[in-house]
Amino acid sequence: MRCVSPSGSPLVLRALGVLGLGLALSACGGDDTTSATGTASGSGSTNTTATTNTSSGSESDSDTTAGPGGSDSESMTSDSDPSTTPTDPSTDPSTDPSTDPSTDPTDPSTDPSTEPTTSDSDSDSDTLEPDMGVEQCPPDSQEKTFDYIWIANTSEGTVSKINTMNGVTEAKYRTGPQVASPSRTSVNQFGDVAVSNREPAGVTKISAVLSRCVDKNNNNTIETSQGLNDVLPWGQDECVLWFVPIDDAAGFQGGTRATAWEGTKQDPVTCETPDPRLWVGYRSNDNIVHVLRFEGATGAILDDVQINNWNASTWGPYGGAVNSAGDFFTNGYDSELSARIDAETLEVQNLGPSPDNFKYGMGVDANGNMWVGSFSGAHNLYFYDAQADQWQGLGPGGGSILGVAVDHEGRVWGAGTGPCRLVEADVETKTFTNTNIALPGCSQPWGVSVDNEGFVWVVDKGNIAFKVDPDTYAIELTVTDLIGPYTYSDMTGQGLQLVIIQ
Repeated sequence: MRCVSPSGSPLVLRALGVLGLGLALSACGGDDTTSATGTASGSGSTNTTATTNTSSGSESDSDTTAGPGGSDSESMTSDSDPSTTPTDPSTDPSTDPSTDPSTDPTDPSTDPSTEPTTSDSDSDSDTLEPDMGVEQCPPDSQEKTFDYIWIANTSEGTVSKINTMNGVTEAKYRTGPQVASPSRTSVNQFGDVAVSNREPAGVTKISAVLSRCVDKNNNNTIETSQGLNDVLPWGQDECVLWFVPIDDAAGFQGGTRATAWEGTKQDPVTCETPDPRLWVGYRSNDNIVHVLRFEGATGAILDDVQINNWNASTWGPYGGAVNSAGDFFTNGYDSELSARIDAETLEVQNLGPSPDNFKYGMGVDANGNMWVGSFSGAHNLYFYDAQADQWQGLGPGGGSILGVAVDHEGRVWGAGTGPCRLVEADVETKTFTNTNIALPGCSQPWGVSVDNEGFVWVVDKGNIAFKVDPDTYAIELTVTDLIGPYTYSDMTGQGLQLVIIQ
């Protein structure tokens, strides 16, 4: 571990014992930022929600994860033909306030008989002063970075912060006070990440840059992880900003999963950008689905949206993403419902049934429509048109598709397993364009995301992540220092960047 100054100034060397080893701590300047055809069906109905303001509860006292065969991942089960089941059945797959100055079009030539008299006042012109409009805010000064992908090491209870330019793991963080089971990671518009643990359930926020880390012990240094093997004990890393345990989650299956940040705009009056809010979904012990909205700066729970008609006997909300209005889309696993929660009214809309009942990972495109992977059945990818309130299946995609992401070029990417591969589809035509992009050395591709340069990342449960050129399909690099990686959400923040109003 190295101690670093938030301002980047040199610090005096000191020593500290970590895990019984005497390690010399060196101080360094700078920060973490690197420059570096299917059928359509269903029409949804609207349901009433109950909302409450609550405070966070105590943490779960369980420190083990549940799952078939001791695995940390969810099972994919269905009553479909076994030949269509995936190969690993034991695991689940500012406002711009400026306006142009306007001038009064009054003709300066006037009849002398009506010309106003002059005086010693400040204005000696017979024309009106121009209306300068609303003063424009300077650019937001808050530091941000999108040069990282955040991948959960599920079996280790950590999350890796990996530089997408070179594939180097620049830091690792524990995600809870116990060895938890982190899976979903979501990056906000400043680059900071929220990590949701399935069991013990809870949510952790970590800063991507030193300027937002907090000197909790007031020693004028920021003590934080500085590499792959530098993982600080829980409570000692000052870039871990807050943790909220979810003590009423229904164990592993009900634990926190669907996770997504809202976007926020720069205030045209104060010129400040408020902290974005965070959506997280889980299922409670009383079999009610809860979608919580957190205050981003502190982790305080602002809203608790309850959904009573979920198939509460199985999993809770599975995937999560927002549209430009901040409305939260979430899909249930397999046959469970999918829903949209209005960011303003908190009203819940049931999105109706998908063409088949095998839903898995999901993403939202720039038009605010949802794309959902499918692990079985006649369709391996579903499209939900939010304006028409209608589903469409894209047909066979070469096998199961689990994680899904959409890029700025209107391409949909899917992590294909059984067999392992990357899949590409087109937003405009709603068709597959390539269902078998090779990933040499792959085992179980589970998650997919798009980085700041447009490269596609595939997270494989075989302890590897691939960086793929979206045009040539060439493998640019691989990351092989992961431990039980299991992430298929907006792990780079580019899903949010696709819909956010700048």
